[in-house]
Amino acid sequence: MMTRIARHLREGLRNLLRNGWMTFASVSAVMVTLAVLGLSLILAMNAQQVSTYVANQVEFSAFLSPSASQQTGDQVATEIRDMPGVKSVQVVSKDQGLNQMKQELGSQYNDVLNGFKSNPIPIKLTVQANNPRDIMQIADQVKKMPEVKTVRDPHDIVGPLFHTLDVVRDVGILFVVALLVTSMFLISNTIRITIFSRRREIEIMKLVGATNWFIRWPFIVEGMFIGLLGAVIPFAILGYGYNALYSYVHGTFVGLAFPLVQSGDLSMKLAIVLIGIGVVIGVWGGVMSVRKFLRV
Repeated sequence: MMTRIARHLREGLRNLLRNGWMTFASVSAVMVTLAVLGLSLILAMNAQQVSTYVANQVEFSAFLSPSASQQTGDQVATEIRDMPGVKSVQVVSKDQGLNQMKQELGSQYNDVLNGFKSNPIPIKLTVQANNPRDIMQIADQVKKMPEVKTVRDPHDIVGPLFHTLDVVRDVGILFVVALLVTSMFLISNTIRITIFSRRREIEIMKLVGATNWFIRWPFIVEGMFIGLLGAVIPFAILGYGYNALYSYVHGTFVGLAFPLVQSGDLSMKLAIVLIGIGVVIGVWGGVMSVRKFLRV
């Protein structure tokens, strides 16, 4: 068994070297195709990262009556925390709210704010949801609480935001799937051309009594190595390039606070996708392409 496997591996590698220029052309075609696919995956993963980051920043604010005490504010915050789907509730007291307003307005308005007999700033509750898409439902529940006077409605912001994120996600998925299908056909056709040039060799082996699998295995090994070589090279280039870029921009988009996908995590996913596709398509191309010439 081991002898037979070693023979198929040796024959497959020998075929690669024997057909050097055709191997070079096949590997180059696979490499270019998978490089485009890998670059698209990097862009799609970072677009998804930005979408998730933006969605997780979604929150809304609820304001109590100016006459509500701190005890009432803490009680309402506890009731909101107990609601299903609530991630966190931050309480901004009346004094904290007044100090924030003084800092925002500047010292020239301190005399105006200090002229009030009592603090007019209401207690503010800032609410975040575990799932950002539940934020509007939670806001509707908070609105119905008798202690809550007003809610800064997130509907006008959240609706268009999630619609835009959905469109970006759907377009990205369609683009990657279309490129993936294109890659499959291109790699398969490239391997078919390689095998077509040696159809006489296959026919002769068949006529002298070789079994189908005896003929097929070296071509499968050859297709596997073509796919593997065509995947490893773009993976190395893209992985090294992304890692260098990630270090240069300190893990964030230039000029923006959005974090990039971590280079280690991205490299692992990129390796799985590119090498997996390269090997699977190479083997599949070898099996499908040689099948036609076995019907002698």
